[in-house]
Amino acid sequence: MPKMKTKSSAKKRFGMTGTGKVSASQANKRHNMRKRSKRQLRNQRGTAVLNAVEARRAIAYMPYGV
Repeated sequence: MPKMKTKSSAKKRFGMTGTGKVSASQANKRHNMRKRSKRQLRNQRGTAVLNAVEARRAIAYMPYGV
């Protein structure tokens, strides 16, 4: 059987941690930053670990991990 392909959009958006969890960049940071509180902006820096339901969906797009 041929190899399964990884979704290109998924490999750009998601990453795997060392323990096998799925990490992604924080949402809601595209525009209108001046309206947001400084606390919210601080908390949205970097990446976040997806919850189990969303991680299952992301893993389905990446059969071999990334």
